[in-house]
Amino acid sequence: MPRFEPNPERRPAVISGASSGIGTATAYALADLGHPVALGARRVAECEAIAEKIRAGGGEAFAHFLDVTDGASVDEFVSAAEDALGPTEIVLSGAGDLEFGAADQMEPERFLKQVEVHLVGAQRLAHRILPGMRERRRGDFVLIGSDCADRPRPLMGAYDAAKAGLEAMGRQMRMELEGTGIRASIVRPGPTLTGMGMDSTPEVIGPLAESWKTWGFARHGYFLRASDIANAVVAVVSAPRGAHLVLIEVQPEAPLSVREPENHTDPKEAK
Repeated sequence: MPRFEPNPERRPAVISGASSGIGTATAYALADLGHPVALGARRVAECEAIAEKIRAGGGEAFAHFLDVTDGASVDEFVSAAEDALGPTEIVLSGAGDLEFGAADQMEPERFLKQVEVHLVGAQRLAHRILPGMRERRRGDFVLIGSDCADRPRPLMGAYDAAKAGLEAMGRQMRMELEGTGIRASIVRPGPTLTGMGMDSTPEVIGPLAESWKTWGFARHGYFLRASDIANAVVAVVSAPRGAHLVLIEVQPEAPLSVREPENHTDPKEAK
């Protein structure tokens, strides 16, 4: 006898931050596996365009406005998603943004906004969705963390602190959810090419890059793609019941180093 009933083949997924980057890539990846996906973000037009592409390919998708800093918006989004697709089996908490700056120089309101999006927004999703998962005694709740959580970088504003708090909450949730059938997991990206932080200026990015180099963070210039992180999320939620992938960190592979020219001289001929 198996220790756990297997997960259903059809697992409705709720994705925050679905309008671009990792959220979008994960929506496509889960839809390709046959899972219905509910896409939530403030840019609802982009979510609807993504959902339409998924539906055109034969998948199930639903788009709705979502602002994770607003509890009423979270409740409305989840209710609408579950009315459209059924009870939530998978959650990806991926909403986030990034503003650069020194921690003490960032305006407190801007600092708080980062924490609201990354940390409190994820808690709002958990508060709204986990009671239903507890009743069904199964589910996957996946948080998009960051390698900044345990290796903070200078001039990242509130991002480092918010992600550190998020990963701490994820580890706490894992302990609190033990025995419920719900798996709380963290997918931790390294440097990833998304739209987040890309609207900054050279005046900001220049000192940032220099400070990273000073502290040993800029080993090479390669970045991950959003699809690389989506693949990690798929691995987490596709693990069979009874196995829990607690933390997956994904880093960009370094470029191949230049090989030294090979010496084909016969040692017998060498003088």
